[in-house]
Amino acid sequence: MTADPLVALLALRAVTPRRIVGLISGTSADGIDAALVEVEGAGETTRVRLVDFTTRPYAAALRARVIAAGEAPAAQLTRLHYELGEEFGLAALAVIEPARRRGLPVHLVGSHGQTARHQPRGEAPGGRAATLQIGEAAVIAERTGLPVVADFRPRDVAAGGEGAPLVPLVDWLLFRVPGRTRGLLNIGGIANVTVVGEHLEETDAFDLGPGNMPLDSAVMAWTAGAETFDRDGRRAATGRVDAALVRELLGHPFFATPPPKSTGREAFGAAFVSPLLHRFGGREADLLRTLTRFVAEGIADGIRRHGRRPVEEVVVSGGGAANRTLMADLREVLAPVAVRSLAELGMDPDAKEAVAFAVLANETLFGRPGNLPAATGAAGPRVLGKIVLA
Repeated sequence: MTADPLVALLALRAVTPRRIVGLISGTSADGIDAALVEVEGAGETTRVRLVDFTTRPYAAALRARVIAAGEAPAAQLTRLHYELGEEFGLAALAVIEPARRRGLPVHLVGSHGQTARHQPRGEAPGGRAATLQIGEAAVIAERTGLPVVADFRPRDVAAGGEGAPLVPLVDWLLFRVPGRTRGLLNIGGIANVTVVGEHLEETDAFDLGPGNMPLDSAVMAWTAGAETFDRDGRRAATGRVDAALVRELLGHPFFATPPPKSTGREAFGAAFVSPLLHRFGGREADLLRTLTRFVAEGIADGIRRHGRRPVEEVVVSGGGAANRTLMADLREVLAPVAVRSLAELGMDPDAKEAVAFAVLANETLFGRPGNLPAATGAAGPRVLGKIVLA
């Protein structure tokens, strides 16, 4: 440990490139994504290069506990918080140690953690959002020997925001194109979009509703937990769409709610899918195909209904980018807008959100705001995160 770790942290501002690990486990709770990113600059001058990326899957029993965390009693949640700190530390080391063996120093970790519970403002008593991310940052710092920026969402909530989405600023920093309007669509458990224009004030961002979450829930129920997602959309491809059910599901009040808004497992997880499993009986493939179409149409509806400007192309990241059935549906329902994978822009679609939290940690290092108030509803820009010194 250095004599003055705060001085050492601030000295990182002069290091170029800074190597920062971004960590996140999304609402699908598949495992922990770890991205090692070289970052230069800050704010509008930010430039990144993805050095390494890996995913540390959760063991089946741990994943089940993570999914149930929102209803867990305090003693169980506390234990899980520290266990996940160990898991996040191991995920970070999986990209740190190869870099160190190559003689590349790593300087900082940015950890989103694992969302245990998220209550949007409209669902919370008193109208204030509440959110809880677990995966103790002090454990990550202890295991890696690096300073950690974590717990990014609460400051935005304290300022009256939803605490989500937080990736929009990064979308604008990394993917804006002069004279062009892009939709950066991330399909994790929940789908969200950032509509990026040339200027930051033109940027819109909001949750669109369910992404992989209802599909994963259906597959897990169908296979009694033996499989956790519809690989490549193969199972859905064997079924038929129930158009009437798609229209019924699109009547969920979330879709009509104007931004800023966010949602999570509480709205579109197992409780949402369970009654549909009973309705479809043995026609599991038809249900999965219908849910896939519902997700695509919900995404398209949200982009058209709530975006301030039409998009010229949609770039897809997250696990949904690998679902061929979902991507085909998106191309159909969004036509004539072009739909393509983030891979075509040179970045692994699975890595984007982990990269985003490395960039947000960099913004915190420089004392710069990491939220976009127009997206979250916060009273203004805020510097995000809590810092654990090495």
